[in-house]
Amino acid sequence: MDPNEAPMAPAPAAVVERPRPPRENIWLALICNAAYPALVLSLLSKEERLGPTWGLIVAVVVPIAYGLNDLLRNRRWNVFAILGVVSTLLTGGFGLMKLSGTWFAVKEAAVPLVLGLAVPLSMRTRQPLVRTLLFNDQILDTKRIEMALEEQGQQPAFQVLLGRTSWLVASSFFLSAVLNFFLALFILKSPSGTAEFNAELGKLTALSYPVIMVPSMAILMFGIWKLLTGVEKLTGLSGDDLFHKKPTESPAKTPDAGTPDGV
Repeated sequence: MDPNEAPMAPAPAAVVERPRPPRENIWLALICNAAYPALVLSLLSKEERLGPTWGLIVAVVVPIAYGLNDLLRNRRWNVFAILGVVSTLLTGGFGLMKLSGTWFAVKEAAVPLVLGLAVPLSMRTRQPLVRTLLFNDQILDTKRIEMALEEQGQQPAFQVLLGRTSWLVASSFFLSAVLNFFLALFILKSPSGTAEFNAELGKLTALSYPVIMVPSMAILMFGIWKLLTGVEKLTGLSGDDLFHKKPTESPAKTPDAGTPDGV
């Protein structure tokens, strides 16, 4: 090697893109967290079957396992998965302690209330929950959007938009808390620790999704719409440009017509 020759620069290390966490299967989530416990509490809690105590234990095992599996699989702390596990544990604990239905009503309202307060308060942290819920790279092409915001000088306006959206998201949780509380008071009438109470608890679990999720999701969808239309105005990007582009396959090369077999 020539001593006067400059050494070759090392090749840049390949950038390894972190794989995105798998999307949650909404049907599996509904089966594990709603359909399964509702059926067990309603059908298997009678004395001639599992009984109230074992019926309650068997009913909460699958939702707890589902939540813990989500935490371990994604290898990150998810406040919603954590609160789901805690809520299920409290349901089982309250049932084993034979607390009155009022305590269950308070618990049902407390979980969405905590989430509703956490969304706007997290705007003061490095990881606002509104970004986790709505403005995340699984849904939107956040890199392109942030580059467009920087080019347009609209980062401060975007923070204001996120703040307003966070209150819309929070309001969906506040509505859920109110509906949860009164639905639980209306349904849970029997003494705790009985098969009748477990059946009512199963009915509460089954009804909470259509009765509470539908209006809450309507508000959440309105928040998503406000966020997307606001981002379009701030960045100048069209609706399709806000989302990831699907990779297109390059067309296969055809042999040159002038030579046999493309030679």
